[in-house]
Amino acid sequence: MNKSILPILILSGFAFVFSSSADIQYAGVNLSGAEFGDVISSGGALPGTYGSQYIYPNNTEVNYYQSKGMNIIRLPFRWERLQRTNNAAFNSAESNRLVSFVSYASGQGMSVILDPHNFQRYWPDNSTYTTMQSGTVGVIGNSVVPNSAFSNFWYQVANISSFKNNPNVIFGLMNEPNALQQTQMIAAENAAIAGIRAAGASNLIFVPGNRWTGAWTWSQSDANGAANSAAMLGIVDPGNNYVIEVHQYLDSDGSGTMNTIVSADIGWQRLTNFTAWARANNVKGFLGEYGVPRLAIGSGQPGGQALTNMLSYVVTNSDVWLGWSYWGGGPWWGSTPTFLVEPANPGNPTDQPTMTIIKEFTPLPVPTLQIVNNNTQFQYAAPQGFVYQVQYSTDLSSSANWANLGSAKTNVQPPGPLGPSTNAPFTVNLGSDPQGFYRVLVSHAP
Repeated sequence: MNKSILPILILSGFAFVFSSSADIQYAGVNLSGAEFGDVISSGGALPGTYGSQYIYPNNTEVNYYQSKGMNIIRLPFRWERLQRTNNAAFNSAESNRLVSFVSYASGQGMSVILDPHNFQRYWPDNSTYTTMQSGTVGVIGNSVVPNSAFSNFWYQVANISSFKNNPNVIFGLMNEPNALQQTQMIAAENAAIAGIRAAGASNLIFVPGNRWTGAWTWSQSDANGAANSAAMLGIVDPGNNYVIEVHQYLDSDGSGTMNTIVSADIGWQRLTNFTAWARANNVKGFLGEYGVPRLAIGSGQPGGQALTNMLSYVVTNSDVWLGWSYWGGGPWWGSTPTFLVEPANPGNPTDQPTMTIIKEFTPLPVPTLQIVNNNTQFQYAAPQGFVYQVQYSTDLSSSANWANLGSAKTNVQPPGPLGPSTNAPFTVNLGSDPQGFYRVLVSHAP
């Protein structure tokens, strides 16, 4: 899906003219690890032991995904590890791990979605879980975990200076609320938003719906109350800076637990209802989780076409969709997870088949052309993962009058431990006629 974005630099008047296609703003990946190790039947525990039961993603992984043109990471973690009891101060060691990861990723120009991966539940004693994801224990809004506790958690997150003063930090209220009354969920989310704004944070907030925040069930009600399409209109943000986060998988029940998908068209079809709702209600959406099983990608399988169709639909409807994050990468998945996207060695990577497809849908940058060195050169920033071709013309009467100025350049550096040189500028020597026109064509790197 190569497109071109054409900033034109007119040297005679030092003016800038920009022309670009509509595109999504964010494209990235979930990086798991910090939410691992909570299922006691599998040897897990809460808060657990860092390094043996759970782990945070590393800098090399950030570098790898950025080198593919991605610009956002959704970071799942467990609320109970950060805040060991209701309303307590944060555990300093865990807080430092979270801040350290965010500082590195955002320092490279990546946005980070902070995602308490708790399914609208909080219960440090996981020995009494009935189920981790949808049991009755610890549901936010009951007498044990009141809405005020959820608000306190988010107040403390938002009050961390390196978060609330960083526009690259996004607050994802909760992963996949489910199996609770709709009115209870809305009240909890509004309390959390109020806590964030009370901390003085103006950051973007991602707000999920009930029923695992599935896009395809957005207009379905059940015993837990009204459909998300009705209930989510009750979200209140004093800062008016929020987006609705939905998830969508392509297997028969939409759970993402199977190795098969329904069809090559099922992904985009399951997004249509939410898209129409969001457009009608003037809200934005973000596809926080989606994925196609690795066994459904390859010769004779529909998965690759399903990914292409789904992401093409998101880009086509970019007036509604802010972007997406694929599920998922992370250091401990191993070589055979259902949704394989991470290379075996991110420091010396070979792209997985999934990455080969989805990287074609990362948003193309719009490079700003700046005249330097007494009008003899111009520079433009060049984010990684893209090919840049400078062109030159003295006559704009025909599109055929553009000629390449030098060879195309690709700013893809090895994602080693020292990290990439993010947005390193390219410098271009001007042609013989200083009254000409210059532009940069941008396409996805192969």
